[in-house]
Amino acid sequence: MKDEDFVTRVFMANTHTEILFFSSEGMVYKEKVWRLPIGGPQSRGKALVNIFPLSKDERIESVMPLPDDEESRAQLDVMFATRSGSVRRNKLSDFVRVNRNGKIAMKLDEGDGIVRVRMCSEDQDVMLTTALGQCIRFKVTDVRVFAGRNSTGVRGIRLADEDRVIAMGVLRHIDVSSAESRAYLKHATAMRRAATGEDEDIVDAIADDEDDGDEEAALSAERIAELGAAEQFILTISDDGMGKRSSAYDYRVTGRGGKGLVAHNIWGSNKKTGHIKQIASSFTIDDDDEVMLVTDAGQLIRTPVEQIRIAGRATSGVWVLRTKEDERVVSVARLADNGEDDTEES
Repeated sequence: MKDEDFVTRVFMANTHTEILFFSSEGMVYKEKVWRLPIGGPQSRGKALVNIFPLSKDERIESVMPLPDDEESRAQLDVMFATRSGSVRRNKLSDFVRVNRNGKIAMKLDEGDGIVRVRMCSEDQDVMLTTALGQCIRFKVTDVRVFAGRNSTGVRGIRLADEDRVIAMGVLRHIDVSSAESRAYLKHATAMRRAATGEDEDIVDAIADDEDDGDEEAALSAERIAELGAAEQFILTISDDGMGKRSSAYDYRVTGRGGKGLVAHNIWGSNKKTGHIKQIASSFTIDDDDEVMLVTDAGQLIRTPVEQIRIAGRATSGVWVLRTKEDERVVSVARLADNGEDDTEES
């Protein structure tokens, strides 16, 4: 690889596996594995612009291997998210037949673009994160299945002026109340403090948003173990290089189309450049993962996720990469080194 290059997606496939490639311009392309360039571990591969008829500013945003068996395809949906905050859900079977020159996957308004495309099922949640630090989490079933592809979808999140969606994630849906989430987060924080001896900056799960009035629940040991086994963590990085991991229980499920919750404390700006702090990326992460940050000045850093603190959703986190005054993080990637197929990038 080149010095500024890194792997962001690894998955296993056989020669007859069909791969979908979704572009920023709303197009989808499909190719079987055996038709893709084959190479050794040290080869760089072939640029996708030489494989698909991509326009000048068009880029591939999501790569999705199709399940080999028809039964699995019938049970899965495809969720789209755009910069303007729209979402759309289609059956995966709508994209089984794609011509060599591709076909329209989603109709986009002028100036809009696809941020992310993910496979999902009805027992999962969708989370959208915006550049100005807002997020919203809602059930997959809050978005109806669209019969066609020539639609802009429905509103996923209500954006403020000058804001845009920068990430979409698919999370496991857990039936847990706000009171249970609050109690579990406090318990988990206490356990980590006992193990590390450090004071962690964990805030109340809904301290910065509208409280639903629930009291803190008393959790049994069995319930704590159940919630712990199902817990996911979300990494959020701002463009000044600060980041944190937060429990998915800190992001409560709400209805689709609202303003959402605070995902990251971005308040403040660079007085010399006038730049307003924004979110660079947000995605689910595991303890044994690594992340790569790249700035617009060409600076790179690769760091283990376990070195990034767990903190509350509404905090700024810690320095992951110290940037200069006029330097911004432009890309964050979860590095793929274990063959899993859920790698995220931005």
